[in-house]
Amino acid sequence: MKYWHIFLAFFIPGILGYGGGPASIPLVENEVVKRYEWMNVQEFSEMLALANSLPGPIATKMAGFIGYDEGGILGAFVAVFAAVAPSLIIMILLLGVLYKYKDSSKVKRLTQYVRPVIAILLGVMAWRFFQESYEGIGIWQTALITISSYLLIERMKVHPAFVIAASLIYGGFLL
Repeated sequence: MKYWHIFLAFFIPGILGYGGGPASIPLVENEVVKRYEWMNVQEFSEMLALANSLPGPIATKMAGFIGYDEGGILGAFVAVFAAVAPSLIIMILLLGVLYKYKDSSKVKRLTQYVRPVIAILLGVMAWRFFQESYEGIGIWQTALITISSYLLIERMKVHPAFVIAASLIYGGFLL
């Protein structure tokens, strides 16, 4: 039953997560944090930060980490398969239809309508992460990390992986 839950936790967001990995992050969070309670919000945000610092698709990195954490090597395999299976199945079944209508104005309009929803879902998730960090480490530490990260990434053009690594080191050793 554990592997079935791992499969569902990543298959359902894979079906509903239009637009790929970033769109499925809030859906995976809902399954992992709220539904199955394998992680709390803080642990999920730390795992997400680490996964974002590594190369490759975010959905498979999350699936591999959480699947391994919950079910070992078989759990990681099941989770990664579940994360890619919806796209794989849809691409095989609908490739001809997608190719035929790829330039349709209706399809382009649908994509334009979906993008703001994805942005809102990511914004809500970011707000929840901010609230959890505020409650966990306090306002001054949260403000310091937020402002420093903004300045380093946006103003000084430091690669986000280095900022994430520095934040992990700061949080691990100084907090």
